[in-house]
Amino acid sequence: MNVFECARVAWHGLVSNKMRAALTMLGMIIGVAVVIIVAGIGEGAKQQVSETVNSMGTNLLNISTDRNKLRVGTAAFRASTAVSATAGAATTPSASARAGTPISSLTLEDVRLISRLCASTIDGIAPQIDSQLQIRYSGIDTTTEVAGTDLDYPYVKNMEVSSGRYFNSAELEGSAKVCVVGKTVAQHLAPYGSSDLTGKDISIAKQSFHVIGMLAEKGSGAGGQDQDDIILIPISTAERRLLNRQSLNNIYLRCKTVAAMPLAQEQVSAYLRNRHRLHPPFPDNDDFRIRNQAQLLETQQAITGTMTTMLSMAAIISLVVGGIGIMNIMLVSVTERTREIGIRKAIGATPRDILLQFLIEAAIISMAGGLIGLALGIAGANELSSLAGWRTSIDAGAVFTAIIVSAGVGLFFGIYPAQKASVLHPIAALRFE
Repeated sequence: MNVFECARVAWHGLVSNKMRAALTMLGMIIGVAVVIIVAGIGEGAKQQVSETVNSMGTNLLNISTDRNKLRVGTAAFRASTAVSATAGAATTPSASARAGTPISSLTLEDVRLISRLCASTIDGIAPQIDSQLQIRYSGIDTTTEVAGTDLDYPYVKNMEVSSGRYFNSAELEGSAKVCVVGKTVAQHLAPYGSSDLTGKDISIAKQSFHVIGMLAEKGSGAGGQDQDDIILIPISTAERRLLNRQSLNNIYLRCKTVAAMPLAQEQVSAYLRNRHRLHPPFPDNDDFRIRNQAQLLETQQAITGTMTTMLSMAAIISLVVGGIGIMNIMLVSVTERTREIGIRKAIGATPRDILLQFLIEAAIISMAGGLIGLALGIAGANELSSLAGWRTSIDAGAVFTAIIVSAGVGLFFGIYPAQKASVLHPIAALRFE
């Protein structure tokens, strides 16, 4: 008996027991569908993380103050300087400055010095001083982040102006009351009309500011924050007219290449430790934090990949359970069709023919279940994307893997029942009741 005849007999056996075959496929259908959905969610999450970090620039360093660390060396330094200041007689202002409390803030002077120090590794630097302030326009109030910065900020942070313009050097030097508004802020302030506020006047902390431009949409940041919920103003305006302080919240560095980031980070760390008079051990005693966007991308993708792998393993377990179901049903089928096996052997079927027939039955069940599960998985992933708003992406590798695994599971768990059927003795099979 050739392979095609074995396949015909196997198909006839499945068609004659449609309900049993359908129930046997169910485990494979569920397993493959879950694998496809989980892989789609995981791949979508990876792409979203990459796009989010890339929107800010993978070669970006973010320097911020960090006052929450336990700085043992710094505490000892403060104690020793306090004792020396009270014990000694000469406590002139210059001596206090040299032996006083270490500096723990970021300033525009730091921006200028870092720009000079790291000229070989960085391509741009931008300071930021920000605060959550009340905004008002046309009788509508909201609260948003107002950030004072300079002319290099759009280049460093990879931001664009969709309408209007960015503020210029004259407005920066003159502490002008102008601003560039993010899309989310505009939507909050003008929910029923045009969200383009270019040319309008808005109130920021009860001071009138003229909107000269709108920022292009960027979406969510790496930490889930809305990058469009922001208003940019000249840093001189923030310091002198709005926030009345000179300490910066952040300094952003755009490195020339991703490979130059470690050197730039090392140079900035050495400069800040020296300026803030910090004592080892480092980085435990640092009163600042430097975030590396490239490392953030790698970390988040590693976390996403680990979660996807764990969920995929759970889905593959369901495939194995489906394979065990195939083996059980095939064993039942062998038992029910023992007399049929005996008749076929009596008229000349070889053990190989019987083995091939039952293996083909198992393969048909697993492959059919895999294809149906594939269709349901793709449909389920698309439904999640449209209804729940989850980012999903069906990877060809996941589809290929799911189909191969489903076929392999069917064949693996079909071998034992097929082997059992092939070794039945014709006379014993014919006498079976």
